[in-house]
Amino acid sequence: MEIMNKSTNEALNKLLAVNLTIEQQDLEKRLLRFCKKLLAEQKRGVFVISGDAGTGKSVVLTSIFGTLQKLAKDKASLLYKTNNYLLVNHPEMLKLYRNIAAVCPGLLKKNFERPTTFINRSQKEQSESDIVLIDEAHLLLTKRDPYNHFKQENQLQEIIKLSKIVILVFDEKQVLKGKSYWSNDKLKRLVAAKNVQYYHLTEQFRVKAGEDVKDWIKELVEKRISAPPAPQKFDFRIMNDAQEMYELIKQKNSTVGLSRMLATYDFPYRLDGQDYYVNTGDFKLRWDRNQPQAPLPWAERKDSIAEVGSVYTIQGFDLNYAGVILGPSVRYDAVRDCLKICPEAYQDQAAFNGLAKKKNAFVLKERLILNSIDVLLTRARLGMYIYAADTALRTRLLKGYSK
Repeated sequence: MEIMNKSTNEALNKLLAVNLTIEQQDLEKRLLRFCKKLLAEQKRGVFVISGDAGTGKSVVLTSIFGTLQKLAKDKASLLYKTNNYLLVNHPEMLKLYRNIAAVCPGLLKKNFERPTTFINRSQKEQSESDIVLIDEAHLLLTKRDPYNHFKQENQLQEIIKLSKIVILVFDEKQVLKGKSYWSNDKLKRLVAAKNVQYYHLTEQFRVKAGEDVKDWIKELVEKRISAPPAPQKFDFRIMNDAQEMYELIKQKNSTVGLSRMLATYDFPYRLDGQDYYVNTGDFKLRWDRNQPQAPLPWAERKDSIAEVGSVYTIQGFDLNYAGVILGPSVRYDAVRDCLKICPEAYQDQAAFNGLAKKKNAFVLKERLILNSIDVLLTRARLGMYIYAADTALRTRLLKGYSK
């Protein structure tokens, strides 16, 4: 992808990477064949890209969109004059994609939109797009949301109606809200009647830890507490003091950069322009300030080292080091020797909207919180520190742990 000038935005530079792996190159080739074949046959279809956090889903999506937009200007291509868009329901990611458009001659900011904006505009104009790519499709609404100007029942369903081909990135483990409650089965049912293909990415690019750390994280987000990972090149630590953890994060940020504090949504926060704080033990630091006009994503703003990021701030982004606070909704069940999730302590009660009347409401709420933990624990590339606010859980995690 041609770049007009070098940017200091780390996330932007990563997404502009053109050296795709063999797996990513194979995916791009399959996608292009899929698009050309269906458009030539005047058929509709859906292509689903899956993979765990850190497997390069956004990287390959950016490359594919750049290729599609280049071919849309090539008179010799079957994709000539195609009308294509890339959608994402995450304001920080949308900011990043529009920054990409600003430095790449072949891309335009207008081709990157929020799903609701795309749906409402397309319906108003009675227009149909050729190829629509959706990053973080697990954030698409699955129920109407008048507050966000979505009046239908399912955003993906509406996007499919308005597009010939839909290419989407999906990760069931990153579902965070009741109004966007997805599962792999639900997705498969929705696209079952279409020409559909699936591709699962497997190579891990973010977390540079050994398999024991990755396995430990997988166990924890299923509520099981396994033996702590052995000391290794990846700097993994269970902390007994959140303030000490913050001091370490500041040191790492001064030496290698991109090191930030994160926490589960267990401390009060409102979008009213006021500062709210994550307060546990001797540690007190303000939550991330909402700055929609800031040119850089939260993790890359210099001032955010003095803030704690939430799952909504950091989802989709990398850090070098992360200090993760597990708040009061994440506790220890001594009888079962496992995590005890307490949805009533979770401060983001709006995340549970639409779940109250479901028979398995508690299980669904629990799953959303566990998903948020999974997102927080899979951001760091070089090292991760964990502090549990619950004394019993902190004691259990520290048991047998050796720095």
